[in-house]
Amino acid sequence: MTHQVHAFEPPERFVAGTVGPPGERTFFLQARGGGRLVSVALEKVQVSLLAEKLEELLSEAQRRFGVDVPELSPVIGDNEPLDTPVDEEFRVGTLGLAFDVDTATVVIEAIAAGEVESEVELGDEDDESDDDEDDEPDEDLDRLRVRLTPQATRQFIERARRVVNAGRPPCPLCGQPLDPAGHLCPRHNGYHR
Repeated sequence: MTHQVHAFEPPERFVAGTVGPPGERTFFLQARGGGRLVSVALEKVQVSLLAEKLEELLSEAQRRFGVDVPELSPVIGDNEPLDTPVDEEFRVGTLGLAFDVDTATVVIEAIAAGEVESEVELGDEDDESDDDEDDEPDEDLDRLRVRLTPQATRQFIERARRVVNAGRPPCPLCGQPLDPAGHLCPRHNGYHR
């Protein structure tokens, strides 16, 4: 089976966004460019960790390579909804990040979630030649690859954090999300709040 690599180097627009009401949101990464639109689904925690790790990557690139990293902007950037139609190409299983020193760009790669197939090999048990292959993601999986400038990366981080924080407010006692229909708080021994 062939795999697709959706490459946007650079995209016209690359954002994190959601579809659905709070509590039932589906998170997407969406890239647009060259007349193409690609949307991939992922979990809220993946979006949050992506923003956090991109921040760390920019800091490390500035420290090690002297890259000019823009500061947080007081002006809200791209706050538009996702482009339509939002058709899920695949669900993200693995996210990869890299900094290309030659072009001073950040490379983000979202790799489709694949089914892990366990292969049983007959023969010598002490043959360890396949161990190196376990470290690499499966080459037969679809991927979305985006190359961003440090400025575009900073804008992506800001929007991703806004999207993650726009969900249900947390309970002040236990920190779990509050539902509009009520919340069974463990700190109140199961009584509704």
